[in-house]
Amino acid sequence: MPWQDHIVSTPDTLHGAPRFRGTRIPVSVVLDNLAAGITTEELLRQYPTLPVDAVGVALAYAADLARDRIVSIPA
Repeated sequence: MPWQDHIVSTPDTLHGAPRFRGTRIPVSVVLDNLAAGITTEELLRQYPTLPVDAVGVALAYAADLARDRIVSIPA
């Protein structure tokens, strides 16, 4: 699943932090919660506007960042 279709970064929303398209939920919120052991189901309950595929998208985005290369984010 190409994360580029689901994650955007615009300077006028969340100061440019990467977020899920159509929401004000930063990708870092999902990654932080996953790192803390929160389940996908709990994330979706806590953030009802979070897209169902957000976990997979966030992990794909994080994997690209971990490859230590420059990753452009669509507007």
